[in-house]
Amino acid sequence: MAETPWLTIVGLGEDGPDGLPPASRRALEKAEIVTGAARHLDLLPEVAAKARPWPVPFADGIDALLQLRGRDVVMLASGDPFWFGAGSVLARHLKRGEWRALPAPSSLSLAAAALGWPLEQTPCFGLHAAPFSRLRPALHPGARLLATVRDGAAVARLAHWLEAQGFGESGLYVLEALGGPRQRIRLIPADGPIPTNIAHPVIVGIEVAGQGAVVPLASGRPDTLFDHDGQITKRPIRAMTLSTLAPCPGEHLWDIGGGSGSIAIEWLLAHPSTTACAFEINPARAARIEENAHSLGVDRLEVLEGDALTRIGDPDLPDAVFIGGGISGALLAELWDMLPEGVRVVANAVTLEGESLLTEWQGMKGGELMRIELATAQPLGRKRGWKASYPVVQWSVVT
Repeated sequence: MAETPWLTIVGLGEDGPDGLPPASRRALEKAEIVTGAARHLDLLPEVAAKARPWPVPFADGIDALLQLRGRDVVMLASGDPFWFGAGSVLARHLKRGEWRALPAPSSLSLAAAALGWPLEQTPCFGLHAAPFSRLRPALHPGARLLATVRDGAAVARLAHWLEAQGFGESGLYVLEALGGPRQRIRLIPADGPIPTNIAHPVIVGIEVAGQGAVVPLASGRPDTLFDHDGQITKRPIRAMTLSTLAPCPGEHLWDIGGGSGSIAIEWLLAHPSTTACAFEINPARAARIEENAHSLGVDRLEVLEGDALTRIGDPDLPDAVFIGGGISGALLAELWDMLPEGVRVVANAVTLEGESLLTEWQGMKGGELMRIELATAQPLGRKRGWKASYPVVQWSVVT
């Protein structure tokens, strides 16, 4: 570990040096090199250090920064560098002890303060380089959300996206250049005209309103949320399957025979730290899985197209496995050869052949075998009767 950090990451607001605490001022005064976005450098008074503008895109400046190891360097960042900022990106390339951070109030903190919204109760999103669909699980009437966006044009795109989701009645607070002399706050309707003179940097506060579909919190979301060709684990079976898979924070799922991706996507909706990999042999369905994941705001899903037997050696080993299609003795044998102890495996079968296979493997490996039979009320002449669905046999076991 370095005795003295060579890099100081200084948070800077729109008020420039007036808002810097003494520690940040001292770091700038003794720095040999100061780097940062051009707009950050323009906020500084004359300093003895050599100024190096950070290139665009951001990633292009990392190697050049690392070549300055051993010199006294200050990097300027917006507000709090580790709250939707550049600090976390840089830290991935540095050893602990190589840097210190001197944060200023983040733009999201300033936005919450300006609107009077309690920050601990307000979901925050960084949408500079992320799709607006990340907001999708958080959209419900009455919600208040804060999001960073790239520029004024992105505000217009966000408004149009909200309208397309059925939340065009939402109010958008457009907060520009917060904390500085250019600060301006305007409230506009998402379905109304969007100003073209929005200054950077910009935060959007969203008061959600409208009749759009809300993504429920419980497992077994409505089938209508997923685009599918009929190859989908239906809602009641999906709810029971997710309960058996029991996703926990930080866990990784393999969804074999992904179909519409509903199991993997609901696994990802369970917690923001979960990850998943879906295996799908049908190219159209593989593309559909990616589209469903995007539309429901989860981007931690890897989709592998092809026969699962030829692909299961590619991704990281899982904490849980769901087999919803393409089950075979060869697949189960391969899984048991490669999976470590403690992996939860859940397999659903509808056909007699699949049921026979699961019964055989349950006899060899143990676990629980369950038969799920559902029926729904349907018209029967002038009255109604029960129409049964195909029964599902579910095997759950821990390797």
